[in-house]
Amino acid sequence: MSSRQKQSEVSRRDFLRVGSLSFVGLSMAERAALAATQRDRSRKNCIFIMLTGGASQLETFDPKPEAPSEIRGPLKAISTTVPGLFLSEAFPQLAQRTGQFSLIRSLYHDAAPIHETGHQLLMTGRLSRGTLNYPCFGSVVARQWGPRGDAPPFVVLPRQVTSLGVNTYRGQQAAFLGEDFEPATAVGASSSAEFEIEITGESKAIQQQYGKHRFGQLLLQARQLVERGTRCVVVNLFDDLHQQLTWDCHGTGAGTSGKVYEYRDSLGPAFDKALSTLLDDLSTRGLLDDTLVVATGEFGRTPQVNAHGGRDHWPHVWSALVAGGGTPGGQVIGASDARASAPVERPVHASELTATVYHHLGLNPGSCLARSDQEEIRLVDASPIGELISG
Repeated sequence: MSSRQKQSEVSRRDFLRVGSLSFVGLSMAERAALAATQRDRSRKNCIFIMLTGGASQLETFDPKPEAPSEIRGPLKAISTTVPGLFLSEAFPQLAQRTGQFSLIRSLYHDAAPIHETGHQLLMTGRLSRGTLNYPCFGSVVARQWGPRGDAPPFVVLPRQVTSLGVNTYRGQQAAFLGEDFEPATAVGASSSAEFEIEITGESKAIQQQYGKHRFGQLLLQARQLVERGTRCVVVNLFDDLHQQLTWDCHGTGAGTSGKVYEYRDSLGPAFDKALSTLLDDLSTRGLLDDTLVVATGEFGRTPQVNAHGGRDHWPHVWSALVAGGGTPGGQVIGASDARASAPVERPVHASELTATVYHHLGLNPGSCLARSDQEEIRLVDASPIGELISG
């Protein structure tokens, strides 16, 4: 056994000091039932897809066809298999699969409207506090459950996000857990162990279904990793926001000059094809029930299209897609107002989504993370989204 494996085995024993899951005061039968539940949860997986840059809610999952043109933007809304539910015209394949997933249309946070705050909240459930950065959920799971066979427990594809605009923590590292629990990456980064990922053994047909583009290749790699035994895969659809078309469509500025119509002409079709194929592929291989799939950005975009044909940062409301992992499909959680500017039903804080990921992966979000002998930190100060919890 390697020193890293030994450290993992020791650290998992004393890692979590769990309030409601403590064995203290439980009968032997209750302890056995709890242990069985934890073993079952340890078989679960998560693929968390970051629409890095902050995708517009209006051009993706929450179109407003009745709004004025300066609000609804250039994309049309299309009907889906769920009566009364509309998606952006950029997503015709997802529109035929709405029974497979839930939509959250009331995500929000009230921190600064920069990319990094949204990333911190989604990846860690918390905002950094001074010099204290919190570990990504993937690192926590890696430390608690360890690897399955030779697969790394936590992988970030293709690598951790780098240049987002502000030089601060972005939430995809192990932080104070230490380097043993850093994510592996497909493209090496100074803080990550390199892990060579090749798309081998896949038919040309399945590669074509995912798409021979960035989004398709990344999601196919994510499926391969989960099938191999990786517990958590974070997919950064973009790991850098500069000098390329991304979801960060301001309409002007260096590297952010994309217009919102490009969601229809470029970004949307690639994402629609790749994610639809991923859901079908996981289902066909019997992996979807154990694999939670989340797709969201770090915030939304302004309700009104700006003078340059883009939209700017807007953390006050945005959307997420959640599928698999035993979650119900065909439902919409929450709602935004007529302008997609604020939640009007069931507001869902970004940290609640992180808590839901922890719950699916077999960890109580209220568990205390022992940072030192003097300090214990709750994983997340939020509860899982009840509408996504089965049983």
